Amino acid sequence: MGPPSQLAIATSSLLRLVKEETSYHKELQQQESRIAKLEQDGGDENIEYTIKQEKRGVEETKAIFPQLKDRIKAAMEKLDMQIEAAQEDGSDSKAEEINKAKEAMVQAKTSYLKDA
Repeated sequence: MGPPSQLAIATSSLLRLVKEETSYHKELQQQESRIAKLEQDGGDENIEYTIKQEKRGVEETKAIFPQLKDRIKAAMEKLDMQIEAAQEDGSDSKAEEINKAKEAMVQAKTSYLKDA
């Protein structure tokens, strides 16, 4: 088996970025629920500092989304060009790769538009 095609590489790259974005969304939800729990429970003398640190973590996580969106958009554009090139090639052997790439585009567009 030869090296992966440019189409396969672009598809994997886009899927990785979408997965990364999903991971950051989960992390953000966890951080926000920790803050809510800390504010509700109160507790020790360090609670204000702990809440401040957690809020800083939330802001840092939120700051990642704009640049991640840009990277996803660039990966989508690159993959779109790779799909067009593969379709122009007309090779039946690339049909499965083209289908995987199109599925990745749908997944990325869903993720991209969800947060827009």
